[in-house]
Amino acid sequence: MSKQTFQRTKPHVNIGTIGHVDHGKTTLTAAITTY
Repeated sequence: MSKQTFQRTKPHVNIGTIGHVDHGKTTLTAAITTY
């Protein structure tokens, strides 16, 4: 069995968002992740 390596084409980033309700956290996260 040959071991295949995973080719990562995008950087792996963890982002935490903190904020009040209706202050755009979901919109910001969607904008970042759909790039």
